[in-house]
Amino acid sequence: MSEGTMQRAAQRDPSHQRARRLSRAVVGAAAVPVMLIAAGCSSDSGSDDASKDSASASASASPSPTVQAAAYGKLPEACDVLSKDALADLVPKAGKSGKEGASNDTATRASCSWNSLDNNGVKGSQFRWLSVSLLRFESDVTRGEGDKLAREYYAEQVEDAQAVDGAKNVKSEPVTGTGDEATAVRYDLKKKEGSFKQQTIVARVENVVITLDYNGAGLAGERTPSADTLTALAKKAAKEAVAAVTKANGSAASASKSPSDKATSSTSKSPSKSSSKSPTKKS
Repeated sequence: MSEGTMQRAAQRDPSHQRARRLSRAVVGAAAVPVMLIAAGCSSDSGSDDASKDSASASASASPSPTVQAAAYGKLPEACDVLSKDALADLVPKAGKSGKEGASNDTATRASCSWNSLDNNGVKGSQFRWLSVSLLRFESDVTRGEGDKLAREYYAEQVEDAQAVDGAKNVKSEPVTGTGDEATAVRYDLKKKEGSFKQQTIVARVENVVITLDYNGAGLAGERTPSADTLTALAKKAAKEAVAAVTKANGSAASASKSPSDKATSSTSKSPSKSSSKSPTKKS
C-alpha cells in the first residue's frame, strides 16, 4: 500500500469538506426623508440655505464608526510551529519537513501537514497523519472585532469536529492552559484500510484559531494505537502551536489589552458548552 494511499485514507472527511465559514454582520441604514417648506420671500430662502449649510457641516463633523484593532497581526510559518521533538513523537517517519498548504495570504491563513508510515513488512505498519491549520481574523467595522469573529469560528470548528459522518465513540473535553479556550474531540473511524483513531484540538488565542488534526492506525495486522496516547500528544502539540502564534506577535500584543478587555475575553470562554453538544451527522 503506497504512502499516498495511506494519506488519503487517513485524511478524515471533514478535513476536506469542512467549510471555513465566517459569520458576517449586515448593517442596514434607514433614511428618513426631511421635507423642507420654502417660504415665498427671498429673505426666508437665505435662512433655509444657512440651515442646510449648518446641517451639512454638522453631519460631516460626526465621527466615523470605529472598531478595536485585532491583537495579533501575523501568523508564524505553519510548518515551523512544532518543535523537532514534538514531530518525532507525533510523526516519527515524516522526515525533516512538512507539506505547506496553499494560501493566497499566509498572514491570515496557513497550514502544514505531515505523514508517517512505519512499515514493518509482514508484521504490519503504523500510520500517522498530522495537520495544523491557522486562521487569523482582522477587525472590521461591519463584521466586528477580530477576537469576536475568532470566537464564532472556534465554536463552528468544534461543532464540525463533533459531527463527522461515521464517527464512533465521540468524546469532547475542554483543554486547559492552551490559549484563551480550547477543546479536544476524539473518535474512532472505521475505513477499509483499518480502524483509525482521530484527535482534533481546536484552540483560540486572541483573534487566531488553530485546528490541529491528528490520527493514527495500525495496518495489516499491526496493533491499533492507544487513543489516550494520541490525544496526549495532540494536546501537547496544540500548546506548542499556540505558543508559536504568541511568539510571532511578541508579548506586547497581549499586554496592550486593558483589564476590562481581558475580563470580557475571560467571561466569554465556554469550551465546555461547545464540547457538550451531542455529535450529529451532517446532511
